[in-house]
Amino acid sequence: MAPETAQHIYNGMPSRELGAEGWHKPWSGPNGGSCLEVMQLHDGRVALRQSTDPDGPALIYDPAEIETFIRGAKRGDADFLLTHG
Repeated sequence: MAPETAQHIYNGMPSRELGAEGWHKPWSGPNGGSCLEVMQLHDGRVALRQSTDPDGPALIYDPAEIETFIRGAKRGDADFLLTHG
């Protein structure tokens, strides 16, 4: 989990403000490079960032949003994103 911080955590905040520790790469590309990184925050929310831009914005989701996304992806609701064109 992310380190304790006193700052306000908000959607779009610079990822570096969440710290360098605690980020994971569960979705790595075929070459191990460009991928999404995820961090679970102390309050249960989840932060996502692009690994190639670790100082870029973090997208912050609450537990219900992450659960809905993961369950939908498992059902195939996002399979349309795998086709090109």
